[in-house]
Amino acid sequence: MDKKNALRAGALAAGTTLMMLLMSSPALALTRDDGDDPGPGLSVIETLGLYVVAPIALFVIIAALVMVADKSHQKKDPTSSNISTRAESKA
Repeated sequence: MDKKNALRAGALAAGTTLMMLLMSSPALALTRDDGDDPGPGLSVIETLGLYVVAPIALFVIIAALVMVADKSHQKKDPTSSNISTRAESKA
């Protein structure tokens, strides 16, 4: 990539970042809106459980279900997966 393309890509990335920051500035407002009624905050344990433990547990459950479903039927393909390569010797 030559210098001109690198400069163009950098300007585009900087411009996009600046526009995203300018558009999201109301999200950082400290004043409450009318009708805003937030609930109680989450504790550290609740936050970790919701955003760390729950996704990992969901992934493990789905992976286990896929593995159980995959092993429930026998392989019926006539390809090399069921061919033994050990030679039988008759003495």
